[in-house]
Amino acid sequence: MRTSPTRLVPPARSHVPTALTRAEGVPVRGLPRVVGADVPVPIRGGGHVPYANLDHAASAPCLEAVHEAVTRALPYYSSVHRGTGRLSRVTTDAYEAARETVRAFVGAWRRSAVVFTRNTTDSMNLLAHAAPTGTSVVVFETEHHASLLPWKRAVRLPAPATPAEAVSAADRALRESPIGPRLLVVTAASNVTGELWPIGELAHVARRNGARIAVDAAQLVPHRPLDMTALDLDYVAFSGHKLYAPFGAGVLAGRADWLRAADPYLKGGGASASVGRTTRWAAAPEPRHEAGTPNVLGVIALAAACETLSERWDAMIAHEEALVTRLRSGLATLAPVHELSLWGEGAPRVGIVSFTVDGWNARDVALTLSEEYGIGVRDGRFCAHPFVRHLLGGDDAVQDTAVRAGLGLGTSEEHVDRLLTALAELTCTVTRAAG
Repeated sequence: MRTSPTRLVPPARSHVPTALTRAEGVPVRGLPRVVGADVPVPIRGGGHVPYANLDHAASAPCLEAVHEAVTRALPYYSSVHRGTGRLSRVTTDAYEAARETVRAFVGAWRRSAVVFTRNTTDSMNLLAHAAPTGTSVVVFETEHHASLLPWKRAVRLPAPATPAEAVSAADRALRESPIGPRLLVVTAASNVTGELWPIGELAHVARRNGARIAVDAAQLVPHRPLDMTALDLDYVAFSGHKLYAPFGAGVLAGRADWLRAADPYLKGGGASASVGRTTRWAAAPEPRHEAGTPNVLGVIALAAACETLSERWDAMIAHEEALVTRLRSGLATLAPVHELSLWGEGAPRVGIVSFTVDGWNARDVALTLSEEYGIGVRDGRFCAHPFVRHLLGGDDAVQDTAVRAGLGLGTSEEHVDRLLTALAELTCTVTRAAG
């Protein structure tokens, strides 16, 4: 391995800086700020550099506004719903207010259920638990495992060549499904390629075929606004840890009837209205499926993230699109680097870019970027094994893993440029060795 370029090592300091200039990695002024944007990390050969966090798609850093909201809530933290003490009532009010904040954030109908879970995987498993017996599920192989695996009875559709093909394939599969409850499960934004799926059109074909649609919005809501009512979506699931609120809370929002009719996802206190020789479960979907003491601080954090992002969409989208263009344009100049895409270069996408590097194993690329350049990326199959295999050429592909850069509010132009410089140096090494 080479030693790290000395130009990446900042001047010696007598203390850890409390703030860094934009060139050193802090996001554009006026955007919501994240905790840890100025964290120095060691690199091979000595010295430290500001961490270039390009792993937002796995877990986004905490927003400063979220950190402040949790700090304000901590002195008042208490049990919710059944306590009569002052702090319990204050905490209950904050918890239920968060439910309304989330409802507004995703544009859910006012009678929709908003159930707090641990994450998107938990939310999708809750929906699978609540779906009526015999429900026919249609899902694409391009899904994250959270949406691909929970279903007892599912038709898996192959990766579509175009968005239009996705719509026609879903239409055909739903039309051919057995009579009875039907559910189309689809992502809003791919966690592998960042490409946006036509969820509005898919919702239309679901409705035309008497089906419901459940949308995995984990990778969409940190990057774009979502309006369930306008899009006519039945269910939406997402995670706080993708949404700059990494405190272990998630959401399943949507139609209440299946959730109200199903036995509790977990059985225990809160889910029960009365316990004796028989048990009567809570009627409303929220307490019915939120047994036990909930993650109150995680929910407060999630609501704070929703409020903060809702105020800044225009600036955030412009910032992200500029960074994505910068990154993809730079990758296109590196012949040994191959970006993964389902629908081609012009497909709209969020700040997720995955790629392979000729002559390099994805894990080695990720480790080298971390140890020599202070860059954090993700490598592997991103909990989307069938999709990544498809993108890499099937089960017989030479490579079966890739590198993913996840951009967001903690990303700066310098981070992108540092990644491009690092990849240029890695590919030059391979080129020289091959020559």
